[in-house]
Amino acid sequence: MMKRVLAAVAVVWAAGVAQAEDVMRMAVTTSFHNSGLADVLLPEISDDLGLEVQLLVVGTGQALKLGEAGDVDAILVHAKAAEEAFVEAGYGTHRREIMYNDFVVIGPAGDPAGVGEAESAAGALQRIEGAKADFVSRGDDSGTHKKELSLWRAAGLEPERFGAWYKAVGAGMGAALNTASGMGGYVLSDRASWLNFGNKGGLALLYAGDPALFNQYAYIPVNPARHGHVKAELAEKLEGWLVSPRAKALIDGYEIGGEGLFVFNAQ
Repeated sequence: MMKRVLAAVAVVWAAGVAQAEDVMRMAVTTSFHNSGLADVLLPEISDDLGLEVQLLVVGTGQALKLGEAGDVDAILVHAKAAEEAFVEAGYGTHRREIMYNDFVVIGPAGDPAGVGEAESAAGALQRIEGAKADFVSRGDDSGTHKKELSLWRAAGLEPERFGAWYKAVGAGMGAALNTASGMGGYVLSDRASWLNFGNKGGLALLYAGDPALFNQYAYIPVNPARHGHVKAELAEKLEGWLVSPRAKALIDGYEIGGEGLFVFNAQ
């Protein structure tokens, strides 16, 4: 099973590492990759540490499975309950929070469901359901998908009972945004992916600001006691860099159009 999963995964960083002495593999979310932040951090990691970090870009659910199988040395994901279960089961050594942003509700600028008038995230989703407006779900067990499902349920709604207006695409954040753009539908996105998305078309950011939309990213080294072949020393080395003042400056300083995409909060 994991061989099939790995066959579908792209290793997206292999440039500029001739000087790197060490190589490790890290599974990361599509939202992190789509944000563009990896393109900022990875060359600096290579320069500072002599470390090549090969990224496997998947949803959080698949990232956790790769960690469980010992196919990566660490993961960087954003679904706290699933992360804590991963560590509790012994697949990860610990969970270290690195940075956060927030989720936002994107939709057609004309906003036929009136999402922009909602007073809460639950209210925004209730308006979409009430209007039976087209909604694009990641449908891929990613951190964003897990958050979306929890928000529907917090609104007293059951996605399993939705009709044809609810479209699960089983794809990454960029693909989900492209689908929403093509059909003029609503979609839940992390803010960073939305800001870095180049095919906005008639879409606009319609709702944000509810504390329920908080989006924390955490780093988890895979447990060498479970998989003796993982590069635990390199994972520890990378963690030290990710929580350093150097990483803080790069993460907090990363902007698109003058707007910051992430806030560093490692301790």
